[in-house]
Amino acid sequence: MEPATVTDRRIIERQLGRAPRGLRGIAVRCPHGYPQVIVVHPIVDGKPFPTMFWLTCPFLGKEIDRLEAGGTIGELEERIRTDSGLAARLLSAHRAYIEERLALLSGREREHLKERGMFDALAGRGIGGIADFSRIKCLHLHVAHALAEENPIGRIVLDRIPQRACRPDRVICSERDEHASLEARAPSG
Repeated sequence: MEPATVTDRRIIERQLGRAPRGLRGIAVRCPHGYPQVIVVHPIVDGKPFPTMFWLTCPFLGKEIDRLEAGGTIGELEERIRTDSGLAARLLSAHRAYIEERLALLSGREREHLKERGMFDALAGRGIGGIADFSRIKCLHLHVAHALAEENPIGRIVLDRIPQRACRPDRVICSERDEHASLEARAPSG
């Protein structure tokens, strides 16, 4: 994980359409150098936040939206039920995610969560806070995890996306960056 610069934060805000909450750093950059996956702290505003890897890339986000709309979640959940090897790899990914997420907590934060009965929201739940590891909450979460670490569902989804980044002549984040720069330079009325 690398620290997010002021420019990164501005880009992420435009990618998400809001300021990122709990941003710890950049896990992965796209081939054009823009943040693609960020790391989010497990506690945001004093409460558990189980999504550690957050996909910020608008290009991949749209591609994954298309797959979700086409029924890919249901198809993959069926594969998890019928393919014990895939189910085992997914369980391993959930466990690794939990361990990595817990490693981001300080001792004080762990105690805070335990005192308030909220620790299990992070220690007992997997990717994106899901309790049933045979279910898929969101493909974006799994792809973010696959780009940053190892995730079999995210890998399957990535294999279905023929182009994983914007074309060099049409970089979405660059266009957003240029648009924001123009807005910042425009005289206010």
